[in-house]
Amino acid sequence: MNAIDIFQDWLDDYLNFEQLPQKDIFWLDTIDFLCKRFDNPQDFAPCVHVAGSKGKGSVSKMIACILEEAGYNVGLYSSPHITDFRERISTPSGFFPEEIYEDSIKELVPNIESIIKLPFDRPITWFELVTLYSFLCFRRANVDWSVFEVGLGGRLDATNVVRPKICCITPIELEHTEFLGNTLEKIAAEKAGIIKNCTPVVISQQQCQSIKTVLCEKAFTKHAECYFVDELINNAHYSFNDKTRKMHVHFESQLFNRPIDTQMKLLGKMQVQNATVAAVTIKKILPNIDEAIIERGLAKASLPGRFEILEHLHHYEQIPEIVLDGAHTVNSINLTLDTLNKMYGEYKISLLFACAADKDIKDISALFKYRFENIYLTIPGNVKKSDINSAIESFKNNDLNFEADADYKKIIKKALEESALKKNVLLVTGSFYLVSEVKKIIKEITAD
Repeated sequence: MNAIDIFQDWLDDYLNFEQLPQKDIFWLDTIDFLCKRFDNPQDFAPCVHVAGSKGKGSVSKMIACILEEAGYNVGLYSSPHITDFRERISTPSGFFPEEIYEDSIKELVPNIESIIKLPFDRPITWFELVTLYSFLCFRRANVDWSVFEVGLGGRLDATNVVRPKICCITPIELEHTEFLGNTLEKIAAEKAGIIKNCTPVVISQQQCQSIKTVLCEKAFTKHAECYFVDELINNAHYSFNDKTRKMHVHFESQLFNRPIDTQMKLLGKMQVQNATVAAVTIKKILPNIDEAIIERGLAKASLPGRFEILEHLHHYEQIPEIVLDGAHTVNSINLTLDTLNKMYGEYKISLLFACAADKDIKDISALFKYRFENIYLTIPGNVKKSDINSAIESFKNNDLNFEADADYKKIIKKALEESALKKNVLLVTGSFYLVSEVKKIIKEITAD
């Protein structure tokens, strides 16, 4: 086992919300206490802080890529990871040298294990330790800028000990209602918790005025300048190139010296909106940056499991052309299907789907009518709690023809083989954990 594997095993002794969600485990006291023990590594370099329900990972990656394209040494903290833990703590174009990760582990673990008792009666959580680890890695790597994606919510998220130069808030939806509140306004208030005193905030287009009102009021109380991207951007449009599998994006603003015009690997209508947020954010912190740098940064950005197309594996007869997308809400899957139809309008498509037990399977399954030649239903691995019986019932109620099996490895292989045999494109969606399991099996096939 390498150092990262050993570190992950060590982390597994701590409460992991991603695997076992539960209430009353969010506070900032612990991460603040831990940061002080390490001489506040979160303050080492200027940073950007990104919250929201949808698109925050993409916006974070785009901002980081633009900063790197501008010549800066950049650290990017995001979640979840798909196949490699280091995906959470990386540069925009790859991983840090191994010694950065290893030396930061040597710095972190003994110090944590030497804590006899916390000054409050609360356990240290997995995410707090991983967040602290990112701070240590970035300091050791001597980054010029860092970009932090919020894990959950904002106000009490472990990342909220950073003091950013600018904040971003992407579109807000009903999500994690048992932890963040049962209305859009309550969730918006949690996300708005990242807004800091006298720190500008860039806000994506929102679905209703009440969300904007909550965000504006929070910014006002913090004396923070508030920029709504939909009021700054005009003439935004996009088109797909089914030969290059890229998307041409164009948008304009008085902030820019000329229109932004680029070819992006990240695909879909939502990614156009994300690109405008990233571009506006960069212009606010680096007003003299050349537009060509913004275009190259946007063009470079890619993310595993976000409409990720695997089309280079055709010489393996068990593997079809695959689209991997971790979308797991009605809105996000709807956007995935919209992009799928525009990119693969004339193609025959199969679906491999699984989701966690807390997802809206009834309304999600209704989206799959009339589009897929074959549907394969399973569970998203053995990490997240899943209810395949509820999923089966919902798929039946929506008159979908499908094959279901809780043996996810078996049905993943079957979906791959049958789609390849029929020359169908295979869409894998519903969970990042499912995407991860598919990638593991593809790795096994291609290693033979």
